[in-house]
Amino acid sequence: MPLYVKDPQVDALADELTSLRGSTKTEAVRQALLNEIARAKESARAGGEADLVERTLAFTRRLRARAGSGQPADKTFIDSLYERD
Repeated sequence: MPLYVKDPQVDALADELTSLRGSTKTEAVRQALLNEIARAKESARAGGEADLVERTLAFTRRLRARAGSGQPADKTFIDSLYERD
């Protein structure tokens, strides 16, 4: 069954994706829909908003691990940041 899109903005977006991917409009729309379906399914499996919280927590844990166990910033260090030479 054919799909007819009568929205100029959607048509322009399809043209842009077509030029970026070097494909046809049909293939660009197919890929965009497949990607959105996969993303929606993944979000539904992960619990949507709960997944965002967990990913954010995991991100901060990775940042802390990369930062190492440096010394905490004390008042003297913080004050030194505002001194002018």
